[in-house]
Amino acid sequence: MKILLGLLSVVSGVAFAAPPSIILAKNYTNQNVENWLMSEKLDGVRAYWDGKRLISRQGNVFTPPSGFTQHFPNYPLDGELYSKRGQFEQISASVRANNGDWRGIKLHVFDVPNASGSLKQRLAVVEAHLTKYPQANLQVVPQIPVKNLAHAQDFLKQIERQGGEGVMLRNPLLPYSAGRSDGLLKLKSVHDAECIVTQHHEGKGKYMGKLGAVSCKNELGEFRIGTGFKDVDRENPPAIGSKITYKYRGFTKKGLPRFASYLRKR
Repeated sequence: MKILLGLLSVVSGVAFAAPPSIILAKNYTNQNVENWLMSEKLDGVRAYWDGKRLISRQGNVFTPPSGFTQHFPNYPLDGELYSKRGQFEQISASVRANNGDWRGIKLHVFDVPNASGSLKQRLAVVEAHLTKYPQANLQVVPQIPVKNLAHAQDFLKQIERQGGEGVMLRNPLLPYSAGRSDGLLKLKSVHDAECIVTQHHEGKGKYMGKLGAVSCKNELGEFRIGTGFKDVDRENPPAIGSKITYKYRGFTKKGLPRFASYLRKR
């Protein structure tokens, strides 16, 4: 049976939709960001409200509690399901479960894709909505004008001291556009990326009989990750073929991530 693009389908009780066409960030690499806007990079779960449903980046339809989206607008919103810093695993587990605990979680909106004008003008649309429906489980992500690079770096240090992940930089004059954008940049002291686990390697010494490292592959090539694993990860390693997130500091001469360290399963 053919599934038409954009129509909802259900497989084993899990609802799916066409993956939304969303804007994606690039890493900051010395671009001129003066007069851009900056905000904290929220460590939550990306979500797209299509006017009727909350959809993940991969096209999974979230199943929030009854009434959670009652006061959402009938136009698309792009944002992050988020509660507070340091709660990624709890947030991820809650929003991906059929009967998860969504208490404290809101959709933190950082763009209104179909609205016109600058980023501030687009966000003003949902801000106006919130004046009518302040009880909505929505929050607009604050945007701060960037004076210069030093200002952005000081903001990054402040966020990191408070346990945050990093900073997002936006060119406020550009319209919303799907795909990797030169107008949306991640500024972080430590970068992260995703890869597919291709092999397990047994540990040595105290890790004999447990996971020592994994081989992982992405667009950069194949490389090993042997640090960052907790004891529970070494006893129950991420499955071969699964996707994981790792952090790293720059690249080697061969173009592979330097000091790659395991962060979490995706």
